[in-house]
This record gives sequence, structure tokens and C-alpha cells, in this order.
Amino acid sequence: MKRPLIVIPARFSASASALRYGAVVTARALSGAVLRAGGEPLTVHPDGAELDERFAFAEGVLLPGGGDLDPSRYGHASRDESVYDVDAEQDEFDLAVARWALRTGRPLLAVCRGMQVVNVALGGTLEQHMASPHRHLVHTVTSTWGEQEVSCYHHQRVDQLGAGLVPVAHAADGTVEAVRLADPAGWFLGVQWHPEDTPSQDGLFRQLVAAAQASTVPPSQVTPICR
Repeated sequence: MKRPLIVIPARFSASASALRYGAVVTARALSGAVLRAGGEPLTVHPDGAELDERFAFAEGVLLPGGGDLDPSRYGHASRDESVYDVDAEQDEFDLAVARWALRTGRPLLAVCRGMQVVNVALGGTLEQHMASPHRHLVHTVTSTWGEQEVSCYHHQRVDQLGAGLVPVAHAADGTVEAVRLADPAGWFLGVQWHPEDTPSQDGLFRQLVAAAQASTVPPSQVTPICR
């Protein structure tokens, strides 16, 4: 069976050990998880222009983790001193990819920053810095499909939910740990944790790949949920 093509938006990196200059990178664990799940992971250069043309081949999207979104993207006039690795070009690209995937109904798995990007793309907001950040933390979350141990690394979290988003998992401190859409155009799941850290979470990548294999949504489909 043909492997569905899963786009993973690249991250800008100031350096990489095998390269002389700045790099565009994808986390090896994420790429490997997609491959193990039966998909073909493809890293795409961050440029938000002409996505309908550039992403026409994409059968699924994995929106990965990374640095913080600029708080101005969700209406905050000031930036907490804890906010890090803000990149305007990266923000613009990730938000464009999220809106494109939701608009066209492409299967979308959004991880950590990726979930926050989707929330902001749909008009939601973030808490810039949690009182007790979930960094280097393995903890229990309670979801609509049961309790599970997950690996987290984040200091921000969803504050106000974006239009159409429904929380489907929470941590003990009330943090929204996963979201779905009430009326999706295609398969979508956003998780605040890092499923690539834990082999028991490989099922999420298999769900993405299975949805990509089954998807027949035409690239021109438009839904009303995207701002």
C-alpha cells in the first residue's frame, strides 16, 4: 500500500552540527513516528505563500512543537519575559498551515506548539506563562478515551478556546491537554503533550496516517470555521 504523504512544517534553527549555517529542521522522533505509522514524512520549508499550490500533494499534516508564538498574535499588548524563540516568519507560516489544513479538511495532528497555533488560528488565546510549567514532566491526563501517562514540555497553555474547539483531555491542574473540533471538515486532534516521546502514544500517528489514507476531501473544499 502506498504511504500517504504527511507534511511536517520545518523549524528554523540557528545552527545544526552537520551544516555550516542556519538550518530548517524537523525533530527526528516526529519524523520517525510518522514513518513507523506507515506514512511518508516530508519536511516543508517555512513560507506561507501559495499553500494551495505548494501543498496540493499533501495527504496529511503534522504541526509540530517549537518556540512560542508572538503574544500579539492573540491580542496581548505586552510580552512576558519568559516567552522565547519568537520568530515572525515561523508564526506566519504555522498559522497559514493550520488554517489551510482546517479549510481543506486535510487530516491534521497538532503537537504542543502546534495545538496552540491551531487555537490561535481559530481566534483563541494563550496563557503566556503558567505558574507551574509542565517542563520535563510525565504526568497523567484524563481524556474522553481514558487516563494515560504523557510527556510534556511547555510553559504556556490554552486560555480561551478558539472557535469550534472542544477540550477532550485535561491535566490535574485543569490544563487543556487535547482538543478536537465540534464540526470538523476532516480528522483533527491537537495534543499539548509530546506523543513522539512515548512508544505507547504511537497510536496517534497511526490515526493520522489512517485518516490520510482514507481522506477524499478535495483541495478546494472551504469550511466556515477558519478565520
